Amino acid sequence: MLRKFVFATMMGGLLMGATACNTVRGAGDDLKSAANETEKAIN
Repeated sequence: MLRKFVFATMMGGLLMGATACNTVRGAGDDLKSAANETEKAIN
């Protein structure tokens, strides 16, 4: 029973970590895109 709980907890943490990485990567892409558009508008 304890082994199942530990496994489920570890899998949940892994999934949450993978989701967080994708979210941070997406936010970085959004910032990069906004910076590029601002630079285009200035030029």
